[in-house]
Amino acid sequence: MELYSNLSTTGALTFSSKALVNKMLSFTDIEHAELIVELGGGDGSITQGIIERLSPDSELLVFEINRSFCDAMKKQFPMPNVRIICDSAENLDQYLKGRKVDYVLSSLPFSLISKEATDQILNHTKNSLKEKGKFIQICYSYLLKKLFGKYFSNIEVKFTMRNLPPAFVMICH
Repeated sequence: MELYSNLSTTGALTFSSKALVNKMLSFTDIEHAELIVELGGGDGSITQGIIERLSPDSELLVFEINRSFCDAMKKQFPMPNVRIICDSAENLDQYLKGRKVDYVLSSLPFSLISKEATDQILNHTKNSLKEKGKFIQICYSYLLKKLFGKYFSNIEVKFTMRNLPPAFVMICH
């Protein structure tokens, strides 16, 4: 029910399917990553996919602004290398403290987020990535490619019908 009562912050009518999560994560090498960030943890469906691949020596930071989603994820993922952060992705840099990230995985509803917040999130994301790091975004509009193009010079777009609604995976680096 939380999903529907907070559509403006979740940005979706359904959570990401396992097929979509697997498609998103197929463009990563989570097993060998040191630091991964997830923006918009939601119900934890992407988080679960990350954790299934996560090395015990790796660290995962999950940003989520919805308190009930945060509380549920803290119970669901009590691992010492997983940190659920109940704060806006706009504050990403405050939690990284200068550390660089292998992957930023996101399902944030950028079309519903203010331009100012979007700029701050994407700037912090770009600046936080390692040289070969990737920002990977699940979205439902191809038009977001233009937005991401302001921050990233290389964007690959993949599409999957195996989600409701069908979705794009944008791999930015």
